[in-house]
Amino acid sequence: MSAILSADDLNDFISPGVACIKPVETLPVQKPSDSSNPYEVTTEDQVAASEPPPPAQISLTDCLACSGCVTSAEAVLVSLQSHSEVLSTLDAHPSMRPPWLAHNGTNGVANGGTYANGFTNGTNGYHAEERKLFVASVSPQTRASLAAVFNVSEVEAGNMITQLLSGPSGLKAGGNYGSAFTWVLDTNVLREACLVAAADEVTSSLSSSSRPSAPDADGAIDTTPRKPILTSACPGWICYAEKTHPYVLPHLSRLKSPQALAGTLVKSVLSQRYNIPPSQIWHLAIMPCFDKKLEASRSELTSSAWLPNHDTTETPVRDVDCVITARELLHLASARNISFSSLPRTPLTSSQRTPFPDPRLEAFLFPPTRRKNQDAAAGSSGGYLYHILQTYQAQHPGSSISISRGRNADVVEYSLVRGGETIIKMARYYGFRNIQNLVRRLKPAKISRMPGARMAVRRPGVGGAGEGVKEYAYVEVMACPGGCTNGGGQVKVTEVGDVQKAEGIRVSNGDVVAAKPGPKEQKEWLARVDEAYYSAEDDEKLDADGDQEMLDVDIPVMNGNSNGNGHDLVAGISRIYVKGVLSHWADVTGVDQQSLLFTSYRKVESDVGKKKQSDVERVAGLASSLGGGW
Repeated sequence: MSAILSADDLNDFISPGVACIKPVETLPVQKPSDSSNPYEVTTEDQVAASEPPPPAQISLTDCLACSGCVTSAEAVLVSLQSHSEVLSTLDAHPSMRPPWLAHNGTNGVANGGTYANGFTNGTNGYHAEERKLFVASVSPQTRASLAAVFNVSEVEAGNMITQLLSGPSGLKAGGNYGSAFTWVLDTNVLREACLVAAADEVTSSLSSSSRPSAPDADGAIDTTPRKPILTSACPGWICYAEKTHPYVLPHLSRLKSPQALAGTLVKSVLSQRYNIPPSQIWHLAIMPCFDKKLEASRSELTSSAWLPNHDTTETPVRDVDCVITARELLHLASARNISFSSLPRTPLTSSQRTPFPDPRLEAFLFPPTRRKNQDAAAGSSGGYLYHILQTYQAQHPGSSISISRGRNADVVEYSLVRGGETIIKMARYYGFRNIQNLVRRLKPAKISRMPGARMAVRRPGVGGAGEGVKEYAYVEVMACPGGCTNGGGQVKVTEVGDVQKAEGIRVSNGDVVAAKPGPKEQKEWLARVDEAYYSAEDDEKLDADGDQEMLDVDIPVMNGNSNGNGHDLVAGISRIYVKGVLSHWADVTGVDQQSLLFTSYRKVESDVGKKKQSDVERVAGLASSLGGGW
């Protein structure tokens, strides 16, 4: 685990109810006897306990299966998913090179059921299975954090990241094999697909013809979420819901996050269409919070969800192999003696880029201009709620969006109104303190066990916009106060001075990082990061040779309209175009869109507080499992 993470850094932390433990099931070690009697009769439990137990190993998978603690506290236990893991993987595997070999089948296999090599073998004596195709995806919040640190624009920060991961002066210049990332994706592109799918999910769930989820369905992938529908893009919130409040699972959106969607798209297309085994595609995500490492470790987000005829005897391949944060990315550059501030601020040239093998997905994943993030009204967490609200607004001409603040800045209520009529209501809840109020109001009323008693009447919440949460159609829930730009993995104001000093950047006396930072300075710093996030421009591009030119964005629109009301464009996103890309993705892989776009959730069972076995019962069970008995 990267040494930069500690519990003190976490802003989405709830104190664990119990200590985090992973007991190693072994018999108690007996004290060695001073006397050695060759005729002494012993028992097999004493023999089995003669060797000390191996040290316990705790992984994220163990954390996901335990309800002892929640949210980012679990990330402290990560042994992998760090910048060191990225470097060790690059040093252990040469990069896979094109050309890509497409095939006629739909199962990604050739030559008698084995994967074809899908790449040139080269002349360096590497075995095909040693090579890996390295792909990275970068969030806009990460770019905003680095943009504020190095006093550049969010677009320039993104170019610097790409130059580090794929450029000639970045990771390619070092390591055992000069391995680097073939593609660096902008998760804003995948977020457009998520926004369109989220709007459709909400519309479908709220329609009178939709099939409500069964009471015992929880968060199954093939069920319809209940009103109010709760965002599923924040892994800290999802982990908290699964472990402590399973009654909210039927309300969770089934939609994958942009991080998960990026991994699913890359691995499914390249394995199903271009013969590259999923195990040889290594996907790195650069995200604003440590909880994204938890998301990458979920068993639901693996090749078993989308690989046809999946062999259950084989270990599923994760859609996202490793997650690092903005702070860890700087450690990655430092470990290779690369000055991040000195990296080119321009895109890769056309000769340095490898086009994605599918032309239609190439145009979608690498558009000619970066998508603008969102305005401040949409928030810093992807704008799910605001896009859904704008979709409804496009379907109701003459309506307007009303915004009102709740009990604090992280609770905001949105209403779509026309005349005196409220068409739909939504809300935003950021930070665990507000989330606790939200789930408390969603808790079902208890039924008295007394004969003839009625259902208990719940006491309404005290004030605030969350008083009538069940009236909301959709609630955008994020664990971090202030949203994703304030993620636990972002560069903190206390670290900015050291980073800039190490990079040789002069700090002005009026800079917030020049003085001894405190809460006031941290707040000012977050405002600077938000400014970088919201001010990302979308009307300029640098062409393939690095020359700046103006670009008139032409979003492809097919015949007809996606909603039947003549409003295909919502916040600059063409719903028809995005749906066409998603349909093409499903056709290329032979996998239905539900398996590609959606996932499931489950209640996490725990034995905390339950009756524990006595030592005699435990020893008896272990002895019998070793082949003996009493």
